[in-house]
Amino acid sequence: MKPGIDYIGVTCCFVCHDGQGKILLGKRGVNCRDEHGRWDCGGGQVEHGEEFEEAVRREVMEEYGAEPIEMQFIQTRSVLREHDGVPTHWVVFLYGVLVDPAQVRNGEPHKIDEIGWFDPDELPDPLHSAFAEEVELVKRWLSS
Repeated sequence: MKPGIDYIGVTCCFVCHDGQGKILLGKRGVNCRDEHGRWDCGGGQVEHGEEFEEAVRREVMEEYGAEPIEMQFIQTRSVLREHDGVPTHWVVFLYGVLVDPAQVRNGEPHKIDEIGWFDPDELPDPLHSAFAEEVELVKRWLSS
């Protein structure tokens, strides 16, 4: 049974930022579930018995090696996509996470080809399809 395909997957996604207007993105490698070569904010499946904030903290540490300084819930949404002709369904809990850029490193080089800090108005291409739909929301959140 595969999450998102055989049953609705639950994931916590996060947009790491430096508190100065830049966001951290990672380029998805061939060992990611899907959308290889696309830039994404970060996230992962919520584990059984895990609170959402715990999942965010764990995933930020795993992916970027940084301890979250501050976390803020942004939104929940249902993401319906198609991957290789197969419909997928994920419930996404999106968080904004302040991190210290000096702590950040690529914690999963087997999954993330590269990482980088970007101005939200000058993002790399191509973006992960779900993140591309959230960019305007993230910009509004960062400016609030």
